[in-house]
Amino acid sequence: MTATATRRATGRSERGSEALAAYALIAIPMVLFLILNIGSIFYALYISVWRWNVRSGPQQFLGLANYQALLNDHVFMRAIQNTLYYAVVWVPITMAIGLTLAVIVNGKIRGKTFFRASFYFPALASSAAVTVLWIFLFAPEGLFNSIRGAIGLNGLFEGLGYGPTKNWLGDPDTALNTVIGLNAWTTSGTFMLFYLASLQTISHEIYEAAAIDGAGAWQTFWKITFPLLRPGHFFVATVAVIGALQLFDQAFIAGSPSGDPANALMTMVLYLYNAAFTQFKFGYAAAVGIVLFLIIFALTLIQRRLFGTAPSW
Repeated sequence: MTATATRRATGRSERGSEALAAYALIAIPMVLFLILNIGSIFYALYISVWRWNVRSGPQQFLGLANYQALLNDHVFMRAIQNTLYYAVVWVPITMAIGLTLAVIVNGKIRGKTFFRASFYFPALASSAAVTVLWIFLFAPEGLFNSIRGAIGLNGLFEGLGYGPTKNWLGDPDTALNTVIGLNAWTTSGTFMLFYLASLQTISHEIYEAAAIDGAGAWQTFWKITFPLLRPGHFFVATVAVIGALQLFDQAFIAGSPSGDPANALMTMVLYLYNAAFTQFKFGYAAAVGIVLFLIIFALTLIQRRLFGTAPSW
């Protein structure tokens, strides 16, 4: 009895030591997370109710005046409109492309490794460099207009109201859609990797059973693959929406800090940048950040509701 009790006490002591070691290992990252992430949110909330000077700190308590000014600013409302439109259009397009690429490279094809690397390569390139390249490609005398003229598509485009020397990034009607096309190309490779990781968790026995039952490729995809990718959909959609709402660098480079042409490329983060680093209205910029956080948080909760549960992997 004494030996048994001693072994039990020793086992409990060892488990307690392991637990303490585990907590010690995660203590520093958790403290940094609480300070740099959670703490920064509350600090931004505090700044947003003041007229704030970067050197001297709070100058005048404004209460909700910064938020009221936001709601009455037509440029900010245009920034919200542009950002939400970008998210609504870009997210499903890029998710669909990423899923399609993942299904292709997950199959039994030759050169699988080469195609995976090729599809992912645009995501590795510098965002600034790719955006500058895109500006040249879609300039009035750029490669895109030259190719569509060479293959005889000018008549079709002119019927849609796009002339042979269309400035795609210089027209308010097409500037944001052109950026959507740019980011759908550069980011679909990243989403492909996310989906590929999720696809490889699906057991091959399920597909073998479906093949025995006579299911075709299309039926197998819609009845088996797509539903079983629910955790992957949740993860990819959440990452995509957060990234879409934080669009900045492409809008900044293609449209300048003013969001040209005619605020067509003005986004919430670009608006925040202008408020903080052009106008030096840090309290106002903090209010923009809080509104952006609330939008991201609300949309994440909606996605969680739509997809059911969070990823299990």
